Amino acid sequence: MANPDNLFDYVQELKSDDRAVLRGIMEKQALDKIIKALNEKYKTEGKVTYDDVNNAFGGGTPAPEDVDDVLSALCDKGIEPVAAPATPAAPTPVLGEKIENEIKRLIKIGKTHGHLTYDEVGEKLAVECEASAEQMEAVFKILGDNGIQIINNTVDLIHDDIDQIMNEVSVDDPVKVYLKDIGKVPLLTVDEELELAHRMSQGDEAAKKRLSEANLRLVVSIAKRHVGRGMLFLDLIQEGNLGLMKAVEKFDYTKGFRFSTYATWWIRQAITRAIADQARTIRIPVHMVETINKLTRTTRLLVQKYGRDPTPAEISAEMGVSEERVREIQRIALDPVSLETPIGEEEDSHLGDFIEDQNVSAPQDAATFTMLKEQLLGVLDTLTPREEMVLRLRYGIDDGHPRTLEEVGKEFGVTRERIRQIEAKALRKLRHPQRSKKLKDFID
Repeated sequence: MANPDNLFDYVQELKSDDRAVLRGIMEKQALDKIIKALNEKYKTEGKVTYDDVNNAFGGGTPAPEDVDDVLSALCDKGIEPVAAPATPAAPTPVLGEKIENEIKRLIKIGKTHGHLTYDEVGEKLAVECEASAEQMEAVFKILGDNGIQIINNTVDLIHDDIDQIMNEVSVDDPVKVYLKDIGKVPLLTVDEELELAHRMSQGDEAAKKRLSEANLRLVVSIAKRHVGRGMLFLDLIQEGNLGLMKAVEKFDYTKGFRFSTYATWWIRQAITRAIADQARTIRIPVHMVETINKLTRTTRLLVQKYGRDPTPAEISAEMGVSEERVREIQRIALDPVSLETPIGEEEDSHLGDFIEDQNVSAPQDAATFTMLKEQLLGVLDTLTPREEMVLRLRYGIDDGHPRTLEEVGKEFGVTRERIRQIEAKALRKLRHPQRSKKLKDFID
């Protein structure tokens, strides 16, 4: 019998035939261990799947004969492996009545003309129906299921937008530097795009990078349409690039749509959510921003209808909400303005210079108070130093904080009665016509 401590030496000393026998024994023990583990799983869960069998062998691909041996052993025990349940599909996003009606309209147009363009699909869905990227994905699927082809017309638009931006910005503008860099990356053909998407689905990171870089100009084109809404152009581009990365992760080339068509919705959604989240000094939740946008669109439509600004009552009737709710939304929609905002052509004044301070006295009252103070100090100066100080402390002339007789007495180290006597004497002096005459005009 071999010593377990010297098992390796023992195996090395065996003849080749003996080693083969030993290897077979070890493999059988391993299979027995797998069968036992699967048997325990069946007792616990009431079933064993084919995936459980494959996973029981650990890493790597098990030999077919080993799998057959395990399946036979399980059958002998009355255990029949079953197929693993399919992964549940992602829930279809709720489209809503507006989007569903727009889909019906698009299907009708698509079947009449034989195709739809990107602009035709996006014109109402993005602006009026506020379709999210997830909802647009469902819309594309419905259109595809109805045999409607969507023609991509974004490439020419991208070139036009890039050329316009290049002409508008200065030579040293960082936007122009960025556009020059991304302009060196060639756009993809349909075949190249499909090839990259196929490689990407197999985990090719280089293909994912190439697909992203080839569509950076699409981000710039979309970001340009959101300038002037509270965020810098470069910040909009950055947020759009995050949406592009998300589109690359979720793109499924088997659905038959061009990547730029699919990515547009993710880019637009990323930019609009960033604007809602970051553009305002006081942040407003995304759902509230959507409500404000709805109010703005409704107001615009009513202006076209009536030829004037609509009343809150007319807006509430159109939106189906209360009049008070409309006023609340209008208050929330107000943008804060800095008091340091420059005013005038030379911008030498600020907005705060023209706003009345309710806590400041009127110039006339301020002048009267200053003159009264000067006269009062002159009259007090005719009293003895002790009398003057007692009145200053008792009536808070210097600091606006009147003191009690006891507090003033402690200041001078005398009794409160003595302070009362000094105060009474000082007031009698002030009532003398020579002194009171200077103050009576201010009292009247």
